[in-house]
Amino acid sequence: MIVLLPPSETKRDGGTQGSRLNLSKFMFPALTGARQAVVAGLTQISNDSDVARKALGLSAKQQFEVERNRVLETAPVMPSLERYTGVLFDALDAPSMTSGEREFAHSTVLVHSALFGPVGAGDPVPAYRLSHNSKLPGLTLKRHWFTQVTDTLAAVPGLQLDLRSEAYAQLGAASHNSVYLRVVTEGTDGKRVALSHFNKKSKGLFLRALINAGIRHSTVDSLVSWAQSAGFRLEAGAPGELDLVVSSA
Repeated sequence: MIVLLPPSETKRDGGTQGSRLNLSKFMFPALTGARQAVVAGLTQISNDSDVARKALGLSAKQQFEVERNRVLETAPVMPSLERYTGVLFDALDAPSMTSGEREFAHSTVLVHSALFGPVGAGDPVPAYRLSHNSKLPGLTLKRHWFTQVTDTLAAVPGLQLDLRSEAYAQLGAASHNSVYLRVVTEGTDGKRVALSHFNKKSKGLFLRALINAGIRHSTVDSLVSWAQSAGFRLEAGAPGELDLVVSSA
């Protein structure tokens, strides 16, 4: 079983002293060439702050993001699950994980980066800024990544639980063994509505509980049964989807 996460726009600063980007340490080495191409395009535009901010949709106050990109090949790195911040990752709280939880997460969780494609939770990444809809010279991220990421994920055996946003799912499809997790609330009439405000936090809390349990579910039925025992309401939704039903309060 693997769990697919979206990345976050926000990143934690710092990293292991003396470390730097080394793509050979990433999962899925077949993607190295594609990763190098995006890194090269991003560092190229970062040499011109105005061009970079326009391509990345940044304001002048976000110039620090351009500076991050300018030095991303020599900046210190840390495990991807600890690099990302924001609502989902704050709820997941990777820095507080035990060694056992961290080991399980590193073998189970993938973060789908616009810069690197899918990376393992333990893969060492620098701080950077690149979104799914960012524009790089001569390179369209969706066209660049889709086939390669789709083929990569298709080769990963077992159940795939897809927690990505729809925007990042467009950068590569999960395998035929995947199920998409949607966070919803249910009205008194039984009608379910997708949530936005509690969506990311609910996914983070659910994944932390899954990591804490340390169970590698091979089927959807196993996952649903565990979720019920762990206090989550996880039920079948639309075809190929699971609904995580939460309170809107």
